[in-house]
Parts: sequence; C-alpha cells; structure tokens
Amino acid sequence: MRRTLERIYMALILIFMYLPIAVMIVLSFNSSKSRTVWGGFTFQWYISLFKDATILNALANTLLIALISTLAATFIGTLTCVAMYRMRRPGRAFFTGVSNIPMINADIVTGISLMLLFRALHFDQGFATVLLAHITFNIPYVLLNVWPKMKSLSPSTYEAALDLGASPFLAFRKAVLPELAPSIVAGALMAFTMSIDDFIITYFTKGAGFDTLSTMIYAQVKRGVHPQIYALSTLLFAAVVTVLILSGRVRKRSGAPGKKADYQKRRVKNRILACTAAAAAGAIVVLGLLYGGVFSDAGNKVYVYNAGDYIDPSVITQFEEETGIEVVYDEFDSNELMYAKLAQDDSAYDVICPSDYMISRLIQEDLIQPLDFDAMPDATQYIGSQYYKSAQAFDPGNRYAVPYCWGTVGILYNTKMVDEPVTSWDILWDPKYSGQILMQDSIRDCLMVALKKDGFSANSTDEAQVAQAAQDLIDQRPLVQAYVIDQARDKMIGNEAAMAVIYSGEAIYCARENPDLAYVVPDEGSNVWIDAWCVTKDAKNAQNAQTWINFMCRPDIALKNFEYITYSTPNIAAQEIIEDEQIRNSPIAFPDQSVLDRCETFVYLGEKADRMYSNYWKKIKSGS
Repeated sequence: MRRTLERIYMALILIFMYLPIAVMIVLSFNSSKSRTVWGGFTFQWYISLFKDATILNALANTLLIALISTLAATFIGTLTCVAMYRMRRPGRAFFTGVSNIPMINADIVTGISLMLLFRALHFDQGFATVLLAHITFNIPYVLLNVWPKMKSLSPSTYEAALDLGASPFLAFRKAVLPELAPSIVAGALMAFTMSIDDFIITYFTKGAGFDTLSTMIYAQVKRGVHPQIYALSTLLFAAVVTVLILSGRVRKRSGAPGKKADYQKRRVKNRILACTAAAAAGAIVVLGLLYGGVFSDAGNKVYVYNAGDYIDPSVITQFEEETGIEVVYDEFDSNELMYAKLAQDDSAYDVICPSDYMISRLIQEDLIQPLDFDAMPDATQYIGSQYYKSAQAFDPGNRYAVPYCWGTVGILYNTKMVDEPVTSWDILWDPKYSGQILMQDSIRDCLMVALKKDGFSANSTDEAQVAQAAQDLIDQRPLVQAYVIDQARDKMIGNEAAMAVIYSGEAIYCARENPDLAYVVPDEGSNVWIDAWCVTKDAKNAQNAQTWINFMCRPDIALKNFEYITYSTPNIAAQEIIEDEQIRNSPIAFPDQSVLDRCETFVYLGEKADRMYSNYWKKIKSGS
C-alpha cells in the first residue's frame, strides 16, 4: 500500500511538472492558431519558424549573449576566487558577502540600477548594455560554485609544483585548475542557464528594436503567443533532453564498475566533449552574426514601434527591398507602455502607432511632430476623408496622424449559448450568464461599457458618472469569468464563454473559426477607435518615417495588412479590391453609418481624469 501511494505521489509530481510541456508540444503540431481548436497535424509552424526573421533574431541574441556573458563571467569569477584565496580572512569574508548581494537582491532593483547607470554614462542601450548586465549578474553564480572548491584545496600541491621548477602559471594550470574544473563547468552552466532565462534585467537594459526570446514572448503574451514559439520551445526541450541522455551515458560508461581506468580513452573522450562544446559555441556565434543585433549600426534605418501582431511581416520585408531602408521593428502591448517608453526617450523610435486618445495626449505633451503630407501623397489620396474627419476629435486639423486601422467595440456572443436577442450592454449584467462573461482588461474600454449602459459619454470626466459606472462594474464582477484582451479569441472560439466584450477585428477572426459566433454594437452606443501612424518629436530618421507611413497607405500594402490582422482599413482603394465579397460587405468590418453615429471616439481626458479613472479601475479589479 505504501509503495502504491509513493508511486501515485511521484506520478502526480511528474504530471504536474511535464503536462504543460506536453500540451505545448501538442500545440506545436496543431494547424490551427487557436489552442482550443484542433485543426489537424502539421509541421507548418516548424517550417515557418526558420523563415521568421524576428524569432531567429531573438534566438540569436539570446544564445550569443548567454555564451559571451558565460565565458566572461566564468573567467572573471574564477580569477576572483584565486584572488580571494590569497586574501586575509576578514577581507575574504567581506568580499564573499558582497558578492552574494546580487543573487539575493531583487532583479528589478538590479535592472533599474543598471539602466540608470547606462543612461548616466550616455550608453546607447542595445546588445552591449544587455551583455554587460548579464556578465554582471552572472559573476556571483560562478563564485557560488567555484569558491567552495577553492577553499578546500590544499596549497601544498601548488607549492610542490613550484618546488619542482614549474612557473606559477604552469603550476596553477597543472595542479590547481584540474581540481577546479568540475566546479568551473558547473558555474558556467548555471551562468548560461540564468542568462537564457533572464527577463527583468534584460527588459530594463535593452534598447529599441533589440529583443531576446524572453522579452519577445512577453510582448506577445497579451495578444497571443505565436505557434512558432511552441515549435521553438519544443526544439529547445528536445535539445536539453538529448544532452542529458548523452551526458548520462558518458558518465555511466566512464564510471562502469570492474573496468580499469583507461586514461588514454578518457583523454580522447574529454577532447571529443571539448570539441563538441566548441562546435556548439561556434554555431551560436555564427547564428548571432547572421541574425543577431551585435553588429547593429546607425545606417539607413527607420525605428518602428507598433502594437503586437499588428502588421503582416512580409510587408516589412517588402518595404526594405523596395526602399533600401532597414526596419528596426519593436512591439508594445498597451498604449500606456508605449507612452512610458516615449516619455523616457522620444528619440528611441521614429514612427509609432498609438490609439486615438493617446495621440491626443502625445500632441498635448509635444511628443510627436506635425507631418509633411506633401511627402506622403498616398496618405492623402487613399485614406478616406470620413476617417480624417473622425480623427479630428483627437487630432484637430489632421496635422499629426494618418489613420492605419479602425473599428468598434461590441459584444461577441455564442448563438448556441445565448438564446435571446443581444441589443444592449445590459445583458452583461444578467445573472443567467454568471461565469460566462469576458470583459476587456482595459480601463477605458471597460468603463466605456458601463458609462454607455448608464447613458453617459464614453469621455465623461464627471466623477459622479464615473463612480456610478465603476460601481456597476463592481456589482458585475461576480458574474465575470475573466478580464482579458486577446485571450477572448481562444475562449470564444473554444466555447469557453457565452459572450465577450471585444474589438471588431477580433470578432471577424473568431467568426471565421467558429460560425456560431455573432457580433453586435449595442443600441446605447460604443467606442469607434482609430489607430494611426505618427512621427516622434525627436525622430532621428523623420524622412524615413514618413516614407514608411506613405508605404503603409498604398492600397496593395493596406490590403495585405487587413487580410493578416483582420482589423478594418481606412484605405478606400484597399476596401474596393478585397476579393472576399462577404468580408468586403461585412457589417462587422465596415458597419453602416447608423452604427457609427451612435459611437464615440476616445480623447485624452487630462492627468486629473486619468488619475480618477485609474483609482476607480483599481477598485473594480479588487472588487471593493
């Protein structure tokens, strides 16, 4: 009985540890992008992985930084242990304690302090600053492994080698280094692992357009991780398992009982292992040189900052081929994050794609510059005048922004789970659908729902009105399954919820995957949003930025982006060449004027109203 319980216990532990990995592996072979729908077995994500320059760039940066920082930290850490060995006890104890602080200290403190240091020294953040940061936090992990072994060594061996005529370096290499080798390797492996795994310190020390795997995946989380990442993670897991199996077999053979030590064979094996490690390091260097950002220069470039998964990747390649301008592309997951980075340094990016209310704020704070429409003829010729008219709500005179995408916010509902007409926001407060409602994890969008339900403006700054809307959302909270952004797609496609507050572009995608889903803009009205291209105030490549915006306004390019992201395009010429008649005439993608007449565009409400909205949002999320 006891043995059975032990086996069950161990099985549960293994399931807990490896079930998520198994799910990830299965999803890497799923032809559907949705995690809730099995579209059939495929290798397409593995094939597209090796064609995705963004992922390969992040992988190359990750491995190259891990390799160089590990070598540097191992060398510095080992020499530090040798120096500490010759110290007196008080100095040694002090230095040991100081070296442990970075491991105990919170990563966010280390990351922020390094970021401030680099800025004080006027370093351009990028590959070099991330590498220096990784070397810095890796050194203590090498010390942690090497120093205990160094302390245990007897000085007599080293002194005997000196007595026999060896030079100090030769004596160290022949008498001390072999004893330290296992600890040095252990420290290097720990440093390599910590470097690959790091996110927080990398996030604070990286620059525009530079990503490692951790920062790239983080940017995707709120908008849905690409299936190519599942494929890459599966390959990395397979590589780790393979290395563990091979190393286990080597240890088993070398330590087999009943066999005399064959030092010649062991020497050959060690050389083979060394050559294998050198080959792996060489492969990482080649990968880094081909795809990484180590040799990034300040040539003919444009730095683009856009929302995650908000452009057809082939468009970037086409732009580079046609113009000769290299695109350094970065992604944000919210307007607020974009604003925070821009407020720190608005010269880091040349062209950005914020939403309506954020554009209003950027204009007020003088963080974007007026555009030269003479340099962008396609922006005038192909973007519909009605969209420029709507944009005047946040860009008076249409001086700062060129509309890129637009849409509405409404309710996506499952017709098999909702058995009544959906015409009002009130249905989101119906107890019948408790646990089946998804709300937007967004301050403005969520409060807009309640404000409109109560008959108020989506841009209300009246605290009594906002307080009433907030209380409605607090009362609704027990009915809500989750506050989400792009996760609503998978949940609705997989019939995991009855209804969701969602953007119209997401509704189009969901309806393609699940024909039981329908979308409606409630009678009380909603938000009609516009995302637009802007050029930052201190853009280093302003002319290239306007070339980029003009390129995005070409009908064929606008059509490519529309077909990829499914968000409505304001490009009139692109709308006319949409081949799918059902999409071209879709009331979701292109609602009639009666729907738009009852919708409002968000505007920036000012710092005081922003604080008020944020305070009420905290109360809503906490349920108090």
